[in-house]
Amino acid sequence: MIRVPNLTMELDAEEVTRGGAWHTAGPLVAAVARALAVPASQVVRVQVLRRSIDARKRSHVHFNVTALAQLASPAAEAAAVGSRKAQAYAPLSPLAIPRVAAPQDDARPVVVGTGPAGLFCALYLARAGARPLVVERGAAVEDRARAVAAFDAGGPLSERTNIQFGEGGAGTFSDGKLTTNTKHRMAPYVLRWFVDAGAPADILWDAKPHIGSDKLPGVVARMRREIVALGGEVRFGCRLVEARFERGALTAAVLEDASGTIEVIPCARMILAPGHSARDTFEAVRGWGVTMEQKPFSMGVRIEHLQSQINRAQWGRFAAHPALAHRAADYKMAVHVSPARSAYTFCMCPGGTVTCAASEAGGIVTNGMSNYARDGRNANAALLVNVDPADFPGSDSLAGVTLQRSVEQAAYRASIEAGGAPYQAPAQTVGDFLAAMGRPVPAGRSPQVRPTYARGTVAVDLRTCLPAFVCDTIADALPRFNGRLRGFCDPAAVLTAPETRSSSPVRICRGKQSLQAWLPGAPRGPEGDPAGCGVYPCGEGAGYAGGIMSAACDGMRVAARVAQDMIQAKDE
Repeated sequence: MIRVPNLTMELDAEEVTRGGAWHTAGPLVAAVARALAVPASQVVRVQVLRRSIDARKRSHVHFNVTALAQLASPAAEAAAVGSRKAQAYAPLSPLAIPRVAAPQDDARPVVVGTGPAGLFCALYLARAGARPLVVERGAAVEDRARAVAAFDAGGPLSERTNIQFGEGGAGTFSDGKLTTNTKHRMAPYVLRWFVDAGAPADILWDAKPHIGSDKLPGVVARMRREIVALGGEVRFGCRLVEARFERGALTAAVLEDASGTIEVIPCARMILAPGHSARDTFEAVRGWGVTMEQKPFSMGVRIEHLQSQINRAQWGRFAAHPALAHRAADYKMAVHVSPARSAYTFCMCPGGTVTCAASEAGGIVTNGMSNYARDGRNANAALLVNVDPADFPGSDSLAGVTLQRSVEQAAYRASIEAGGAPYQAPAQTVGDFLAAMGRPVPAGRSPQVRPTYARGTVAVDLRTCLPAFVCDTIADALPRFNGRLRGFCDPAAVLTAPETRSSSPVRICRGKQSLQAWLPGAPRGPEGDPAGCGVYPCGEGAGYAGGIMSAACDGMRVAARVAQDMIQAKDE
């Protein structure tokens, strides 16, 4: 079998360019034959491995396909590889998970957090036989969805269960995008584990895979049920409040349930997989003496356009083609506006909504999400500016959190002062924002974009709640982005603020090999890494990931390390 990349397939061939099926005749077989310069009769069968929409030339929007092909003989395949028209193909081998002797309750690992890092770490450990205890401050995903819906409808904010906290983590309500720049060896297994849990099979071959916030809850729940079926335990409404150490080694985790009852759980290994919003956990970890450091993050707004406008801008006349008529175009852009500042789009949600993502009383936070069909009226994306430690209000490791909180609370106050209700978000059209910033406003105006933020928006000058450098950078970036994506700077587009939780503003430092936290008094390994602390920082909140895929990969990497450490300890 050989891998044949960069096949150009017309949009009319949409059905045959889907993955999962073998083809022995037709346009896909013909395309492989042309690419390899062999007769079609030499191509035994073909399957799509990867498909993307190529819209670099709007005069010819088409699919770009990578195919798996079997030729009539091994010699023919070797010749195709030798000519560099194809590549050798090796199927994905089953993931080798080491087997851990079933531990007693006081020796099982504790996994803190059920975002993608914690969830995949716990599932790996459960499959290894380690019977993990998983604790999550928020509710199970079914109850969590109801809590989020109630808040969106105007109810009170639950600081324990919301868009940031609860089973599945923040990614459960952010479209479930699985695109990543990581080449981590675990990435293919993450996708397969998602499919095994009920995610759409197209994530295995779509170049920009997504699950959708309507499908993710069911997928997450099935993963949890497997963890439990394999001997693990999952506790919701359960918060880590303290860890206890003796001579630098973890001895117990102190947990608090929803009623305030405290329980001390003996343990020697804790996987710390907090989300980027677990601020009280960060404070607790700092109190243990664990080394932490400031980390750059980003801040800005959510920008909304009509999805039809984005479709036309990206696909031109092909936006009406049957292969694309029920799809939603996306975009991803970045620009340097000065030596110190950049702006970029992030977490673009085609056909989606801007979400109410607060997790603390008296603060406004926005995020974006879309369902699997991506069939909403608007497109939205984070429009972010880099925030470096030099911008933080001090040298404390949690100074980035202080900056985030100050902006979120300023946004809350600005909306109230403008006549809004609690948790309504400040918003401004692009035209009004540019005018307030003293910048030229593009001529023309599309139909008014109706904000999708469920709690409602209030017209506010965004300079009252965002740092000046963020507003200046966005104002400089908007017309530059418009040169890349026509209509991006449309005066009718809406900016809703603030987006402050794109990533963690802190890193919980860990050893490069041991993956354990740096704790004063903890033993050191042969290369100087912490080797006996027993705390394994993991995922996005700890500063080692930037999305669902990278967090899940980090969770599996840490789980593999923990499993090896458990086996070694047993042998000793």
